[in-house]
Amino acid sequence: MAGNNHRESPRQKMINLMYLVLLAMLALNVSSDVLNGFSLVDESLNRSTNNASVQNQTIYSNFAEYMEKNPEKVGEWHERAQYVKSISDSLYNLAEELKERIVHRSDGDDGDVRNIENKEDLDAATTVMLSPVSGRGGEVYDDINHYREEILKMVTDTIKRRIINDNLSTEVPKRGLLQGKNWQEYMFENTPVVAAVTLLTKLQNDVRYAEGEVLHTLENNIDVGDLRVNEINAYVIPNSQSVVRGGKFAAQIILAAVDSTQRPKIFIDGKPFDSETGYYEAICNATGDYTLDGYLELDHGNGEVLRRDFSQKYTVVEPSATVSATLMNVLYAGYDNPISISVPGVPNNRIHATMSNGTLKPVAGGYIARPATIGQDAEITVSAEMEGRTQVMAKHAFRVRSLPDPMPFIEYTDQDGNVKRYRGGGAAILKGQLLASEGIVAAIDDGLLNIGFRVISFETLFFDNMGNAVPEVSAGASFSARQKDLFRKLSRGKRFFIRGVKAVGPDGVERELTSVLEVKVQ
Repeated sequence: MAGNNHRESPRQKMINLMYLVLLAMLALNVSSDVLNGFSLVDESLNRSTNNASVQNQTIYSNFAEYMEKNPEKVGEWHERAQYVKSISDSLYNLAEELKERIVHRSDGDDGDVRNIENKEDLDAATTVMLSPVSGRGGEVYDDINHYREEILKMVTDTIKRRIINDNLSTEVPKRGLLQGKNWQEYMFENTPVVAAVTLLTKLQNDVRYAEGEVLHTLENNIDVGDLRVNEINAYVIPNSQSVVRGGKFAAQIILAAVDSTQRPKIFIDGKPFDSETGYYEAICNATGDYTLDGYLELDHGNGEVLRRDFSQKYTVVEPSATVSATLMNVLYAGYDNPISISVPGVPNNRIHATMSNGTLKPVAGGYIARPATIGQDAEITVSAEMEGRTQVMAKHAFRVRSLPDPMPFIEYTDQDGNVKRYRGGGAAILKGQLLASEGIVAAIDDGLLNIGFRVISFETLFFDNMGNAVPEVSAGASFSARQKDLFRKLSRGKRFFIRGVKAVGPDGVERELTSVLEVKVQ
C-alpha cells in the first residue's frame, strides 16, 4: 500500500522560477509581450496541476479498493483522505470561480479563461478581489490559511512541511508592508488580468501538490503497526488437553502473527469451519485419544493463498472427584464427621454435594456428614458446574457405624502447666497430681479420633489390708469426698481401680464402659 515520496519535480521548480521572473518583469511595467509570457506560465501550471490531479485520483481509487477489502483497517485513513479531498476541492474550486469572475469582468460574460483578450486590464482583478462590498480577496486569504493549517496537521516530514508552508504562505513581503498593504492588496491591486489568473492557477497547483503529499502520507500510514515476520504457522490452543466425558473440548485456532483484522479461512477434516473468532468446540461423549486436524488459508493482496496445516491431540477421560472422610473410611452415626470433597480443575464454589441416609452441609474447609441409620450405607454424590451445565462427577458410599466405646482417663496438670491424661497401664501418677484432679473423663482418643464423652458416674475399688474390696461411688464425673480421703491414705506404690464408668457420647447414647482403669500412686 505504501507509496513513494512525492517531491517537487525539476519541471515544477522551473515553473515557479518563471513565475517569479514574470512577476518581477510586471513590476517594471514591461511590454505586452511579457504579458503573453504569463499565458505560457499559466498553461504550464495547468498541465502540471492536471497531472497532479490524475496522480491524486489514483490514490483515491487505491483507498477505495483498500476500503472494500479491509474496511476495519483502512477506515480511519480513508476517512481522513476524504476530508483532504473535501477541503482541497473547496479551495481549488474557489480559485477557479474567481478566475472566471475576473475574466468575465474584463472580457464580458463570454470571456474564456483559456483565451484572455484584455490581458493588461488592471481594474478587473482589483474590483473582483478588493471591492469594498463584494471583494473576495479576504475570503481567499482566510481559506488559504485554514487549508494550510489543516494540511500541515497531517504531514510529519519536516521538508515536506516547509515546502507546503512556503507554497501556501500569506505573509506580505517587506516591500508590501512598507506600502501598508495587506496580502490581498499586495497580490491583486492593479494586477493585470493575465497575472491575476496565473496567480490563482498557481494556487490551484499548490493545492494539488499539498493534497498529493498528504495522500501519500496517509497511504503509507495504512501499514503502520503491521507485524513483519519471516515465518507464519498455524496453531491450535486448547482450553485443556484432557476432557471429562460429556464435557466439551474447546480450542482457539490461530495463525501466528496473523493480522487481527483479516481472519483466515478454517478447514477441519477438509470441511470449511465458519467462525468469526476461530473458536472451536465439540461435545465429547466417549473416552479415548483424539486429534483435531485441519488447515488455514489466508488470501494475500497479490492474489496468492497461504495455507498452513494444524494438528492437536486431546484426551477424553471419565468424570472423577475425590471424596474422603477426614478421619477414616467410615462414618459414625449421630456424629459430625468431617468430609473433604474436591474435583480436579474445578473451584470449590462450583462443586455441589448431597448425601443419602443423613445430612451433608458445607463448612469452612470442607463438609460435615451426619449419618442417620447404623448399618445402612451413606452415599455422597458430587456434581460440578462445567461449561454452563451441571455434571455428576462421582458417587462414593460409606459404611455407617455407631461410635466405639471411649476410654476413661484422669486429667491432671503437670509441673509445666500442661494438661495431661493418665491412662494407667503400669505407669504411675504422683499423689499430688491425683489429689489435684477433679475427676475422670472419657473420650475416644486413638490418634485418629478425638471425641469427648460426658461421664455420668463411676466407682473406685480399693483393697484393705485384709484383701477386702472397698468400693466407693463418685459424685457424677468428679471424685467424691470419701474417694479423696482414701487417696490421701494411699502410700507409695499402692493401687486402686476405676470401673463401672457410665458415659454419654455426641450421639446421645448412654453406655457403661467395660474397660477398667488401674491407677498406681507414686
